[in-house]
Amino acid sequence: MEIPSAFKGESLTRLLQGTAIGAVAAIAIGFGWGGWVLGSTAERQSANDSKSAVVAVLAPICADKFQRSADASKNLEDFNKVSSYKQAAFVEDGGWAVFPGSDGPSAGVARACASLLSEIK
Repeated sequence: MEIPSAFKGESLTRLLQGTAIGAVAAIAIGFGWGGWVLGSTAERQSANDSKSAVVAVLAPICADKFQRSADASKNLEDFNKVSSYKQAAFVEDGGWAVFPGSDGPSAGVARACASLLSEIK
């Protein structure tokens, strides 16, 4: 049996070059526009998404705890007097961003809660 001419001499060189260029193009297109990611990137994105989801759920609960506290109106006045960049710390210090099962206040929840509370007039 004779070897096809595509696998001989100059044709073999062109075949291997085309294969290499095709592989590089497929990888570049796949990672660039195809949405391919490495496993570590997918894990990082998944962790960030889950943290964001938890914050989105807990922030309204935090704001509700703030509004239902014993001195809610005074706390809201004090909250509004504090600079906007210190409002999350105010929420953390007040304990409204602490939830059962957690070791302490969550900074992400406190920031989101402060954002919700700043919209209250």
